[in-house]
Amino acid sequence: MKTPILDEMKKRILIGDGAMGTLLYSYGIDRCFEELNVSHASEVLHVHQAYIGAGADVVQTNTYGANAIKLARYGLEHEVGRFNKAAVQLAKKAAKPETYVFGTIGGIRGFQKQSVQTEEIRRSFREQADVLLDGGVDGLLLETYYDFSELKEVLKLAREATDLPIVAHVSMQEPGVLINGMSLAEALRELESLGADIVGTNCRLGPFHMIQALRGIPLPKRAFLSAYPNGSLPDYRDGKLYYETEPGYFKKYAVDFRNEGIRLLGGCCGTTPVHIEAFRQGLSELEPIREKSVSKRVSTIIISDNHPETPLFEKAKSGRSVFVEFDTPRHLNTSGFFRGVRALQDAGADAITMADNSLASPRISNAAIGRLIKEEFTVPPLVHLTCRDRNLIGLQSHLMGLDVLGLHDVLIVTGDPTKIGDFPGATSVYDVSSMELIRLVKQFNHGISYSGKSLRHPTHFRVAAAFNPNVRNLDRAVQRLKRKIECGADYFISQPVFDRQQIIETSKALRGISAPVYIGIMPLTSATNAEFLHNEVPGIRLPDDVRERMAAARTPEEARRTSLEIAKELIDTSMEYFRGIYLITPMGRFTVTVELLKYIKEKERLLLAAPGHQAGEIV
Repeated sequence: MKTPILDEMKKRILIGDGAMGTLLYSYGIDRCFEELNVSHASEVLHVHQAYIGAGADVVQTNTYGANAIKLARYGLEHEVGRFNKAAVQLAKKAAKPETYVFGTIGGIRGFQKQSVQTEEIRRSFREQADVLLDGGVDGLLLETYYDFSELKEVLKLAREATDLPIVAHVSMQEPGVLINGMSLAEALRELESLGADIVGTNCRLGPFHMIQALRGIPLPKRAFLSAYPNGSLPDYRDGKLYYETEPGYFKKYAVDFRNEGIRLLGGCCGTTPVHIEAFRQGLSELEPIREKSVSKRVSTIIISDNHPETPLFEKAKSGRSVFVEFDTPRHLNTSGFFRGVRALQDAGADAITMADNSLASPRISNAAIGRLIKEEFTVPPLVHLTCRDRNLIGLQSHLMGLDVLGLHDVLIVTGDPTKIGDFPGATSVYDVSSMELIRLVKQFNHGISYSGKSLRHPTHFRVAAAFNPNVRNLDRAVQRLKRKIECGADYFISQPVFDRQQIIETSKALRGISAPVYIGIMPLTSATNAEFLHNEVPGIRLPDDVRERMAAARTPEEARRTSLEIAKELIDTSMEYFRGIYLITPMGRFTVTVELLKYIKEKERLLLAAPGHQAGEIV
């Protein structure tokens, strides 16, 4: 009978196995690795045997992604039981009498924080864990969790489900800090307090950077430390990934891992039996350390939201505020655009907002134009930022640039898909959703980058978010708005509304919402424009009477007059129920918007001058 693993770890350092997927991939297999437990069992068995032959004391089941959520990508979500059961059988078949077999359950949300509801994760975890535990594993290994809240949730479930040893691994993008800004030391302490028996880190970082992260980690009071570094940073050649770390490099760093207090040392992506053998040789007969001195370092993260600028939306909390959307040109002749900015400023606009390549068509950078407006005009700029055009690297770079330029007011939107624009063959990125991007921007305000690394200075962004009231289920739209508030949205700007009753219903639906909402008003340019918006632009619907009135206009002048009448009627209703109004300039025709701005200012003057005026409930 083998010694319980926690008792064995009191005496010596144990060696874990390395990557399963790396070896299978090197064999020419590039598919759902967990399905191979059934279809190519001999290959999986061979990998286990190779690691045990290299000196691994602990092997993991080939079940990292064997949950319903990840298997659904292959249409295999109903095979959770079969794949996990087969994985345990294969690992136990390969094991020697003294080998420990741990059931592996990988993180679901991953590095990109994709939106998977917590209850889905709970359900998926329970289903997979039950099969692994029924199969007779020696413990559970929770690995590659970038989302710390997810790891805490599944650790609690695991501790409720079993008394067997549990390994809990976080993953870092930057050495020593999680992507939420929490230090590795703090995270490991919390995992220990939640019942993990072995705490540590795996993936992303190679030996050098993982050692850097571990230098600030004290020995746990009860649990043991573990580390599973990557082989190296991957190289990409001829359509394949390659890892090229020399085994001697791993042998050298084995001693460093031991000196940082590691009691379980294995490998992650890019590691092979050769690397595991190098770890074994590097440790040789070394005893584990039992004391460790850690120097305390002062955090460089600054948490502050103070900034001298008054947020643009403050005015809408107690008085009338009007923003104007005026998009940057699609060409390099900017003289007409800046004449428009001057006219809108003189007419009383409280902010000029500029879309981020609206309708997926390229325009002059709104950041560049926004900075020029900030330098040359008194009206403040508000720049839109889409999830469509930039990957995570570009988004972080762009946000840092906006802060340096002093452009602190941003509207976060998903962005129209590229196929509707001038370059339908271009790629839509969407690394993050609009809600995730809102969270990222607010994380920047605490001086923390997406990877969790300190920015060395907080940003000062105020975040507007989009709201679409033109839906059948308005309550559902309001629930989405509330989720955006939870993510950090400060205020909202709506899609254009063309129905006065819809404005009233929207106001009722938003009762109890403290965040200001700017209701969108967009003048029409013609009957053709009205039909196009109604039939072809997502998120916009026009009432029949509005389309009929525009269709009845026989000349351009009649169309302009009718359009202004409709817009003023919508403004009248909006001013009864909303403090914030968002005027959308149609096709660069700023003279129309100027006239509506003057109308709002005059109407507001008259309303304030009229004693006894009773308005509806103001949002």
